[in-house]
Amino acid sequence: MHQARQHAHQHAQTRTRERRRRVAHEAARLMAESGYRDYHQAKLKAAERLGIFDDASLPANREIEDALREYQRLFQREHADGLRQRREAALRAMEFFAGFEPRLVGPVLEGTADARSPVALHLYCDDFEAVPRFLEQHHIPAETRERRLRLDRERAEDFPVWVFSAEELGFDLTVLPLDVLRQAPLSNIDEKPMKRASTAQVRQMLAEEEISLFERG
Repeated sequence: MHQARQHAHQHAQTRTRERRRRVAHEAARLMAESGYRDYHQAKLKAAERLGIFDDASLPANREIEDALREYQRLFQREHADGLRQRREAALRAMEFFAGFEPRLVGPVLEGTADARSPVALHLYCDDFEAVPRFLEQHHIPAETRERRLRLDRERAEDFPVWVFSAEELGFDLTVLPLDVLRQAPLSNIDEKPMKRASTAQVRQMLAEEEISLFERG
């Protein structure tokens, strides 16, 4: 009797894992092909399409991100070229904004960027007017916005964002105070500290990619 219950439990767990995998891959497809930008929205739409409605079968955002990376690698051959183009542009932008301790964040760093993804940078400065002054000095027309970021589990604040286009790409600059450089804001994907890369780390990432491409011939 106990063995039968154990077997039934294992079967149910396997079935739930398979449903999570199916929802994650359908959500990834929707994000890659249909322009969904929000993981939660893509997840719910994918579950609806598959007729799956129990919460246990809904994948975590990181599972969807992994599935999206795999989908782009398998089905979107141009993805690697576009991603490298954005990472190279990110490095040039970070060298340009070197005085603001830039960090690359978001899909360009994570490897899930598509043709609609801007190069997202965090710039650090206690004078929030310094970035627009710098842009104006270099004759870069930019629009201003605001973005709410969670600094930790208790604190969320609005920060200025500057967006502009260069090299036929979009750039998205969030300006943060210097003390935030010590601890990354929380990711809206998994609520863990956001993945960030310094200029040196982006340069190293590009060099490793180049070596990998050379080795593959």
